[in-house]
Amino acid sequence: MADFGVEAEAGELGFDPERLARIDRYFRPYVDDGRLPGWLITVSRAGRIVHLSTYGLRDVASGRPVESDTLWRWYSMTKPVTSIAAMMLYEEGALQLTDPVEKFIPSFADLRVFTGGSDLRPTTEPLTRPMTVWNLLTHTSGLTYGFLRAHPVDAILRARGFEWGQPGEFTLADSCDAWADIPLLFQPGAEWNYSVATDVLGRVVEVASGQSLDTFFRTRVFEPLKMTGTGFHVSEEGADRLASLYVPVPGGGISPAGSGGRALTTAPRHLSGGGGLIGPAADYHRLMEMLRGRGAADGVRLLGSRTVDHMTRNQLPGGADLESFGRRLFSETPFEGTGFGLGFSVVTDPVALRGLASQGEYGWGGAASTAFWVDPAEDITVSFFTQLLPSSTYPIRSYLRGLVRQALVD
Repeated sequence: MADFGVEAEAGELGFDPERLARIDRYFRPYVDDGRLPGWLITVSRAGRIVHLSTYGLRDVASGRPVESDTLWRWYSMTKPVTSIAAMMLYEEGALQLTDPVEKFIPSFADLRVFTGGSDLRPTTEPLTRPMTVWNLLTHTSGLTYGFLRAHPVDAILRARGFEWGQPGEFTLADSCDAWADIPLLFQPGAEWNYSVATDVLGRVVEVASGQSLDTFFRTRVFEPLKMTGTGFHVSEEGADRLASLYVPVPGGGISPAGSGGRALTTAPRHLSGGGGLIGPAADYHRLMEMLRGRGAADGVRLLGSRTVDHMTRNQLPGGADLESFGRRLFSETPFEGTGFGLGFSVVTDPVALRGLASQGEYGWGGAASTAFWVDPAEDITVSFFTQLLPSSTYPIRSYLRGLVRQALVD
């Protein structure tokens, strides 16, 4: 990580350095008044970092500061990695986007769809169309999350041990079979709803590749991109670099997140492609650079350029945005002016978004208030790391987007 730092003068790449400094001035008070424990921010253009800053603590109790090699729980910023893995297999002919999920997970052959009733007495109907790999990539599968607390099916998930995780003894295969026994919210393809779909996609990757998800990620993604610090758990030696996890408390301030903040030094049984990775900002920067490079970084190509172009194009029917096609629930992105591709949110209308953005800008965020985006039009990548659950606590991402954009003056 020694080479992870600023690589170019801001002015050289079209940024006003004084305006760029506004980013840190804005976010320091989040730490000073106790809203966040600490943070790390990166801004790059044309593949060169123009801004990398840290502030605050990775662990409040011990006073250990955020440093450039701090390890962060990525949560849903894991999802793009799983989507990349699936599209690598697509390029090799191991799967098709139109393949039914049941081809890889037999229990998905007999899915039912919620039509009414309650979580205790649901009424259901059979599928009218199969759930496909494309549905998993686009969150149009009909699956959901227990923590959304917006539908009787969410309550069914929670009752069976799926809220922010899964029963401790479950493997990924076990979880998928359990989810297949729970009704879908809607027929696949009918709506957009944030869900465990990317975890199911991770199981598809395992079956299609013949490798466990951690092995596929390590050998096919992390090692080629030199993302050497990322995995589903941390080593005993690296545990003190792991940022502690926090939640807000009523009246202000933060407190440790209980068991969710434990040092994750044991390999999990359930390899969550939807939210399980832990790693440093430097590794995520490498991943963003591969995406910015349309599938390649530093001479290493994971995906074809046209594949990345397709993944980062709005896939919602008729060019719809999430406001018109999605369920108005918690998400890692605004709904207005935002569509969804194969694993990423995509800005479709910056005016409707009501913020400074480029059409075609894509990215995602994580439950602990982390975020990233890639802007092909401006050749920019941005990342923000902290560890506060949930990500909807503060509107960090919208402010960060404006602060980065206002610093561009070329």
